Amino acid sequence: MDELFPIGELARRTGLTVKAVRYYSDRGLVPPTDRSPAGYRRYDLAAVARLELVRSLRELGLDLGTIRQVLDQELALSDVAAAHAEALAVQIRTLRLRRAILTAVAERGSTPEELNLMHRLARLSETERSQLVDDFLMSVFGSDPVFAGIRQTLTAELPDHPSAEQLEAWVELAELAQQESFRSSVRLMAADYAVVVVRPGTLRERFAQLQRPVDPRWNRYLELLAVVNGWAALRHTG
Repeated sequence: MDELFPIGELARRTGLTVKAVRYYSDRGLVPPTDRSPAGYRRYDLAAVARLELVRSLRELGLDLGTIRQVLDQELALSDVAAAHAEALAVQIRTLRLRRAILTAVAERGSTPEELNLMHRLARLSETERSQLVDDFLMSVFGSDPVFAGIRQTLTAELPDHPSAEQLEAWVELAELAQQESFRSSVRLMAADYAVVVVRPGTLRERFAQLQRPVDPRWNRYLELLAVVNGWAALRHTG
């Protein structure tokens, strides 16, 4: 017959308190293998392994209902792990968004109104982010074929799993793109460019020309764009 352990020994072997073992036992997750003549619970080695799995899954954040289904083989552990990992990925992204907003607020000394704006920008969906950037680029460059390649190059695309730095850059870039004074400045720059360029040129030549604006916010846009898209920094050198 397999060796049986009292509840205190089971607690010692698994690193849990007797109270925790009793709780899981009462919930049916780790039922006693047997009882002594005096009515005390006793557990075998299989109960030790079962309790260690319960402890591990709890520490990983799984609820008791899901753990019970895993123990009863109603759910595959691999499926549960995959679903929980995906849920954690969503939580991590949410925490990164919150950190980006709070960091920006702390560094800028933002007003409540600015905080609300940053929160809204950070929570935009991929489609909404794309629409915001497209609206900015079309607003300042229009549909002129001369700017087609430039519009594509200047499009900010936040990755699926952005870093905190990329999230912070995106929030600032989105704010900048919505400033009408900045849009007006870039429109003037684009108009000057359209007049100057009277011969075919490479995208590199055209883009370099667009890196010689008067408004310093344009340089900041390029820096933020580089961070969001994961490029080497684009800076004005002229």
